[in-house]
Amino acid sequence: MSAFGWRASWRIARRDLHLGFRGLRLLFLCLFLGVATLAAIGSLTAAITQELRDRGRVILGGDIEIGMTQREAGLGDKESFRQLGRLSETIRMRAMAQRIDPEPGKGRGDAPAAVLTELKGVDAAYPLYGRLTLRHAPYRPMDARDILIGQALAERLEVGRGAQLRYGDATFTVRDIIADEPDRLGEGFTLGPVAIVSMAGLRGTGLIQPGSLYSAKYRIRLNPRYDAATVRRDWEKARAKEGWTFKDESRAAPGANRFIDRMGQFLSLIGLAALVIAGIGVSNGVASYLAAKRGGIATLKVLGATSTDIARIYRLQVGAVALLGIFAGLIMGAALPPLVVALAGDVLPVSPGFRLHPAPLLTSAAYGLLIAFLFTFPPLAKARTQPAAAIFRGAVEARSGVDRRSLAAMALAGGLLVALALGTAREPLFSAAVLGAVAAVLLLLLALGLAVRQIARRLPRPRHPMLRLALANLHRPGAQTAALIVALGLALTLFVTLAGIETSLDAEIRNVVPKKAPAQIVLDIPAPQQARFRRIVAREAPEAGFNIVPVLRGTITAYGRQRVADLKELPDGAWFLRGERGVTYSATLPQGSDLVAGSWWPKDYKGPPLVSLDAEAAKTLGVGLGDRLTVSILGREIDARIASLRKVNWDTMGFNYVLVFSPATLQAAPHSVAATITMDPRHDAAVTRALLAAFPGVSVIAVGDVIDQVGAILTQMSRAILVAASVAILAGIAVLVGAIAASRQARSYDSVVLKTLGATRTQLLGGQALEYGLLAAILALVALALGSAAAWFVIVEVFDFTWSPNWPVVLATLGGGALLTLGIGLAGSIPLLSVRPARALRQV
Repeated sequence: MSAFGWRASWRIARRDLHLGFRGLRLLFLCLFLGVATLAAIGSLTAAITQELRDRGRVILGGDIEIGMTQREAGLGDKESFRQLGRLSETIRMRAMAQRIDPEPGKGRGDAPAAVLTELKGVDAAYPLYGRLTLRHAPYRPMDARDILIGQALAERLEVGRGAQLRYGDATFTVRDIIADEPDRLGEGFTLGPVAIVSMAGLRGTGLIQPGSLYSAKYRIRLNPRYDAATVRRDWEKARAKEGWTFKDESRAAPGANRFIDRMGQFLSLIGLAALVIAGIGVSNGVASYLAAKRGGIATLKVLGATSTDIARIYRLQVGAVALLGIFAGLIMGAALPPLVVALAGDVLPVSPGFRLHPAPLLTSAAYGLLIAFLFTFPPLAKARTQPAAAIFRGAVEARSGVDRRSLAAMALAGGLLVALALGTAREPLFSAAVLGAVAAVLLLLLALGLAVRQIARRLPRPRHPMLRLALANLHRPGAQTAALIVALGLALTLFVTLAGIETSLDAEIRNVVPKKAPAQIVLDIPAPQQARFRRIVAREAPEAGFNIVPVLRGTITAYGRQRVADLKELPDGAWFLRGERGVTYSATLPQGSDLVAGSWWPKDYKGPPLVSLDAEAAKTLGVGLGDRLTVSILGREIDARIASLRKVNWDTMGFNYVLVFSPATLQAAPHSVAATITMDPRHDAAVTRALLAAFPGVSVIAVGDVIDQVGAILTQMSRAILVAASVAILAGIAVLVGAIAASRQARSYDSVVLKTLGATRTQLLGGQALEYGLLAAILALVALALGSAAAWFVIVEVFDFTWSPNWPVVLATLGGGALLTLGIGLAGSIPLLSVRPARALRQV
């Protein structure tokens, strides 16, 4: 039964609710931070995904794209393409751009004379969609000696319009600077700046030779009667053995889509974990608020208010503040993506405009409502079920317990929260693992808090009064030891996690790669001229070491009895099944590989095709020694038996191949060779000049530049993780603030009693410092273990990097975090020192 109706309950709740949300500000702040983070991450991910989808034709360069490497389509195939619609042909390859100085004797400071570029030949129909935008004039089809270069290439070579560049056997004049290449994102990862020439100009360079590494792409603007997805599927089935790659407008940039989806999910899970952590702060804040209102609650009950009335009044108050916090978080989350896009600049694959995305906003709101319900229910249930006498004695006699009906409601909310997280996840198992880990950490810290309280109660009383006071604070009536353990443990764990991730990402580039990486990688070396290549390099760098391997491209079309084209979805981790990959052959075990199963073929083996497979790839595909593997190379399918499995050391920055064939299988195929050169970096420029003079068609990759690019990507990832993790740390600090607020009434009472007995402010503050110091000391090892485990999971399992944290930095971060949390705890205790005894005792 209820003594008040909803209208009367709302009138009481509204009058009692302070305009500035006094007492419920922590509830507002925690929900605002958590919901804003989730809404911002979800909205940004949705905006980028939608922009990629909307611009699919422009990014792809057509409605459909057929790609192949080391060869071009035949005349018959091209005629078939033209029957589908308007055709545009492009060829892309890595090539060295050499600056031709009009006055060779005059240098240009530190500007290099040759730079590795992505050279792209286009026909007169290019682009089929979008516009190729130039800095100074509208684009028109180019002559055979015209070249358009990107801004990055112009800056590196210090050239502009009218300058001359040499590629292979041809000399080009820079006609203009590229402002926007419409299909740039669809081209994928590049190692250098772009340059565009006509197809005639590209063929005039002499760079396209049998075995050269280049990609030919045929974009088609379909006639209206054709559907792109249907055409793609039909051609995939018809040409499954050719090793061609097919894309349509819905899959224009699959790599960018996968990266955005996975990074978005990972950051969303961090945001959800932060919201769950903040929920504990919400619970503590509401408990503190209700503790301050206990006099009013007891009075209402004495005057006849029922438990239903009490629950209704304070649920209306808490619900109103929670809804405002969630609504404000949604507004902030929807408004942040344009700011992030503006600050990120060219870091993001596309720059979407402002647009509301209902799905992530509704999902974030649902998370906020469920978290608010789940974590505010326990203190509200206690206020509803406790009798008036127990409420009046609450300052000196703790009463715990939640009724079964409330527990059932909380279990339902928790189940809905987990269902929502898994139902909206791209990888439910991964999401379940993250949520399970968060729950396990919270339960572990809660159990540790209860254990500390029980142990403190059973320990003998120390003689020193300050230490005795600190120990008593851990188990006295109303002590929030468990909440403080959870708060401090979460904060310190998050500090360690962030330090472990940051230092491991730094070490991935700074320590691991430079120690093992060669100085240069040289591509497109004519296979018959390997000896000449060695002599030229040895002349410029006598100490140089080499690793020379044959280079071809191939597509796995079948493994075991499974055709790849028949798969509805690729196996998890089977990245090597997406399109063409590098393949090679070798008479001996390649450098950077360790044989783990089977045996290597004899050097003079001439029998049926054999292949050595990466052990991880074999595990992913479920194949082993003796199984069959079919690979399409240069349009011909090769059926080989798996003779051995290798562990490939991918971090050597050398030549590492998933597939290595027996030599007789591929020796007769047209191909070039590639080489890594290990030498003193001081010889780089001289070696590059000598190689380009002797082999105009080779491409020289400075490994240092590649490392810089990878380092930039890791830095961007690190910053994104830092921003998301900062919200989690703020949530942990909010939990600490909430725990302090929840114990304020009891601490105020203790402070007054001790001051009445003669304790000074310094003694009271010292007792608080000892209490928090004891807790921090207890939690240090726990936080170090939990935080290190979380950081290891992110580095090794999520990013597949090497776990190599800087332990001094991690320990220093742990110490700094402990001091910070200790300072926050003491700052929260200072107002209690000024409480007047008479006023405090009247409120008891």
